[in-house]
Amino acid sequence: MRWIAAILLGMMISTLAIAQNESESWVHADFRREGERVGDACTLHNIMSVGSCAYTLFTDHPLHIAAGSMPPQNGFGLGMAYVATRNTQNWRLSWDLDAVGATSGSWRAGGYLKFIHTPVQPIHVSIPTSTPSGEQPAKPKKHEVRVHPFTVYNLYAQATSLNKLNYFGLGNDSALTGASVFGMTQTIVGGNVTKPVFELPALSKLNLSLFGEVNGRFVSIRGDGGQSVPTIQLPYTDATAPGLSSQPGFVQFGQGVRIKPVIGDHLELNYSGSLQQFVAPSSSQNTFERWTVDLNHTFYLYGYTESGPKATSMTGPDECAPSGQKCPEVAHSRNLNGSIGVRLLISESMNSFSKVPFYFQPTLGGQDIDSNLTLPSYQDYRYRAPNFLLLQESFEHSIWGPFGLKFMADEGRVAVMRSDLGFDHFRHSFAAGLTLRAGGFPMVQMMFAWGGPEGHHNIFGMNSSLLGGSARPLLD
Repeated sequence: MRWIAAILLGMMISTLAIAQNESESWVHADFRREGERVGDACTLHNIMSVGSCAYTLFTDHPLHIAAGSMPPQNGFGLGMAYVATRNTQNWRLSWDLDAVGATSGSWRAGGYLKFIHTPVQPIHVSIPTSTPSGEQPAKPKKHEVRVHPFTVYNLYAQATSLNKLNYFGLGNDSALTGASVFGMTQTIVGGNVTKPVFELPALSKLNLSLFGEVNGRFVSIRGDGGQSVPTIQLPYTDATAPGLSSQPGFVQFGQGVRIKPVIGDHLELNYSGSLQQFVAPSSSQNTFERWTVDLNHTFYLYGYTESGPKATSMTGPDECAPSGQKCPEVAHSRNLNGSIGVRLLISESMNSFSKVPFYFQPTLGGQDIDSNLTLPSYQDYRYRAPNFLLLQESFEHSIWGPFGLKFMADEGRVAVMRSDLGFDHFRHSFAAGLTLRAGGFPMVQMMFAWGGPEGHHNIFGMNSSLLGGSARPLLD
């Protein structure tokens, strides 16, 4: 913690030394204004400002403390993030640089550049028509004002080094006795674009958007000695862990479509479908394709609201408000919020000449490499295969201020062969716990999971992106 304090102290000293004149650059102006905000929030004479001070240090811009859980088994990451934004007549630009490290020796560093196309567009307002005499006027509909949606472009370079990942073998019948560990470094360089489709009136209510991406993925696998279980190279070979002996570079393409309609006042559908191509130029035998369908249904008990903590593509990983705006305040609202969710997620890989590298295969159990909860009562990365199917049911409800109660029920399975994937031989899991969604802070969840024959699992996780920030490129 001392080096973080030293960096913050240096930032404060540098801001005080900046001349406040007309020739001041926008970079200096950003740091000066942040220094003023930190000085106001962290006054020594007001002990009640400690919470405000911490909130400012973790969320303000352009420089703030970056914190969040690393992928499971790799600890809690702490570091620094730099965020800058600039607007032109037709574009909104943001830069995002961050680096975090954990006591386990794992780390992540990345740079993210976002372009949002914001051409001047008229705002369309629906005007209710007059009703015949004696009839009751129609109730005004929600979301009458429709603002032009924006096309979002992202460029990024990210390196992640993880010192401990579990591997139990492939398939739905892998055993705990096959446990091993490995380390992995993955560098991702690429970009993506999200294009809302709003021109056709028939599609406007679907909230339809198209997605495309191109990534270079460079993976290095290493053994990890000194653990209570053997390193992966001892019990496994290329036959039982495809891609173990060598990891070629991949060019990964992706295309997808998403719809997010709101039906009535309570039901939101979030449906997406994607197709990815993993091409290894130096080793054609490693090329494969993968398709994924994600059908998510959310029923809001007290009505749909757009003010909730929803992720958005308009902000970067370390932003909690677009264009340098102030982050949402931590409010102790008495308003009730609650939802019921039902999700079906299925993914299959197609490879004509080889096996899918094990480090690109999705996992079920505990948390996966992107920190998603799946079959949480099992160990992290418990089941691994090229194909998987997952059913999730969830219930979440506010209990006081930013705290909420969450319950989950999962059923899922993996399959080495596509023909073996079906709605049978499911693994089952249940989980319950607390969630914390406070202003611009990351979402925190503390869960106790049980079910299945392999015991229980305690899970604590903090989203590595600020609340509302867009996700970093996925690791699998």
